[in-house]
Amino acid sequence: MPVQSWFNRIWYGRASPPWWLLPLSSLYGAAVGSRRYLYSKGLRRSIRVPVPVVVVGNLSVGGTGKTPLVCWLASHLAERGFKPGVVTRGHGGASGVARIIDASADPDAVGDEPVLLVRRSGAPVAVGRDRPAAAQLLVNAGCDVVVSDDGLQHYALARDCEIVVIDGERRFGNGSLLPAGPLREPEGRLAAADAVVLNGGRTPLDGTFSMRLDAGSASSVTGGAVKALAKFAGHTVHAVAGIGNPQRFFDMLRAHGIDVVAHPLPDHARLRAADISFGDQCPVLMTEKDAVKCAGIAGPNHWYVPVTASFAEGESKVLLDIVTRAMSMRAARA
Repeated sequence: MPVQSWFNRIWYGRASPPWWLLPLSSLYGAAVGSRRYLYSKGLRRSIRVPVPVVVVGNLSVGGTGKTPLVCWLASHLAERGFKPGVVTRGHGGASGVARIIDASADPDAVGDEPVLLVRRSGAPVAVGRDRPAAAQLLVNAGCDVVVSDDGLQHYALARDCEIVVIDGERRFGNGSLLPAGPLREPEGRLAAADAVVLNGGRTPLDGTFSMRLDAGSASSVTGGAVKALAKFAGHTVHAVAGIGNPQRFFDMLRAHGIDVVAHPLPDHARLRAADISFGDQCPVLMTEKDAVKCAGIAGPNHWYVPVTASFAEGESKVLLDIVTRAMSMRAARA
């Protein structure tokens, strides 16, 4: 059994964590708490850039829907007259030097999510392990607000607003800290956030904004063709997903009446031709994050499914008001 599958069975299933993981979680929790305390008391330095910083992050390991929310937020801030830029670490990329990238950037060098962000957000994207340095590049480029994709636990970059995203189906798993559970920080950390967003799920969670990820079409990986997902209904497809929660992608396709042969891959997996070729004529549908890595190995039968974040009526404005209010408070203190 792959390591990630073994952990997921413990974190989100009914299997109890092995006893030897529990003391490791205690050590992890002590380290996380100490680190946050040092930053909160100024014993470790948080660097503040000259513009407001909005962090979109999560408490748990794996995909919760942060990246679609970052794209949504950048787009709506731009509609309100701001010039947002997006900063991200670039997980999986080989280059650690802070830089602003464009749509032609190599995912192997900068990571798959930064390439997706620059193609979908409509905003400048800076990538780098040194988040304050990357954020400063955006300021130098004329951005008047920085949106951080992930980074909730990266306190070196001072922030003015925090949005935490929760997977509405998996929630907090068994509620334990890493490695016995999926949590990077205890659930109590939510109390310090400015807003909490629940991505999907059947049961609402009090005090949260309800977000859903909408998908209605598939785009050709090799060209500009677009095809309604309804056209795939009743047909068998191979579905490839190298994301934090591949099951969400497979379930979404099945909800459109598509017969799915699932091919889950590790998050941020570097794809080879063998990973997306299955020796038959069935279409291959993949996530947009996977598609950015497949330009040189995909054929005419390969499609990706973009998703767009949306909110229940009225919640969109309230969430944006929370963000812009935090930005205004920063401006008033400056």
